[in-house]
Amino acid sequence: MAETPHGLRTVCWDVPHDPAVLSKVRGMVHEALTIWNLTGIADDVVLTVGELLGNAVTHGAPPVRLSLWAGTGEFCVRVTDHGPGRPRQLDLAADAVHGRGLAIVAALADDYGVTPTPDGTGKTVWARWRFPSQNATPTAAIALPPPPQAESTPESSPGRH
Repeated sequence: MAETPHGLRTVCWDVPHDPAVLSKVRGMVHEALTIWNLTGIADDVVLTVGELLGNAVTHGAPPVRLSLWAGTGEFCVRVTDHGPGRPRQLDLAADAVHGRGLAIVAALADDYGVTPTPDGTGKTVWARWRFPSQNATPTAAIALPPPPQAESTPESSPGRH
């Protein structure tokens, strides 16, 4: 994790293109929010990260990167992948089993959106929470564990996605 003199705190992880690591990544996000004293939004952020990463791993293409940004008045999650598709909110029937990810993100975050990568080969899906600056007191940077590694199984071997 890094912290700037102006109180901006950041952490980024390159996430294996493997659904099996998503639970560990959600735990790492919760740990970062705890260290940054942002537990009030932790449940919403962890659920949002799960939705965004799940979409990136299922529908996107590697590499996938997760970034967390905490400033004096807001917190932002960014998930970048290099797949060609753009996520969109779907108009679903009440009994639909899949496709509610962006609706969940919209309900939990103050704002969200999709930004194409500069080279046009992918996109960054982001969500933002705003909060009073007194709730965003900078804390010292504390090292978090390295990103999870994909298990080497036939289902997660390169070329089998």
